Amino acid sequence: MKHYLYFIRHGETDENIKRIVQGSSVDSELNENGLKQGKKFYEHYKNIGFNKMYCSALKRTYQTIQSFEKSHGRILSDRRLNEICWGEHEGKSGGEEFMRKYFSVINSWKSGDYAAKAIGGESAQELEVRCKSFLDDLDYYPGGHTLICTHGRTIRVFACILQNLPLSEMENLAQKNTGLYLFAGDRNQMECTINHSLSHLND
Repeated sequence: MKHYLYFIRHGETDENIKRIVQGSSVDSELNENGLKQGKKFYEHYKNIGFNKMYCSALKRTYQTIQSFEKSHGRILSDRRLNEICWGEHEGKSGGEEFMRKYFSVINSWKSGDYAAKAIGGESAQELEVRCKSFLDDLDYYPGGHTLICTHGRTIRVFACILQNLPLSEMENLAQKNTGLYLFAGDRNQMECTINHSLSHLND
């Protein structure tokens, strides 16, 4: 039997709508629609017997899956699941100069320069290290189900690691709010069995 890893992106925030970079320092809360998305995710997956549940240290991830705590037990917070740190860009949006600098980092990753980072921020390489550390510490056992609520960029890196893809492929792994990646396998090999990269829950 296989172990199953459910990676879900957090629900919608007002910052998402305004296209404000949240990163790891903007500890935003879900808006009304985001809370609704979290409840719909719970209704859709509440019968899965999750053995372990994790969220990042940012409250938007906990709020997304908090309904599971009443029926499935404690949700563990782990900072290794935090969104990538965007440094000087966090809390900001728009502007020609802002967009140029922001996308220059992303384009560097696409070209294979994973050490590139925003001023005061974190590189894709550094994010990969903490994602791998988290995966190394997980318990894998036949028939196990683990729920992990995290962030868009962080999920892209997890998806690359588990599918043995280079980080340059991150931009091809779109992830809307409450989108889901489901991986099945064991510690040595995981296969993506479901990719609801666009939110699969009806509005």
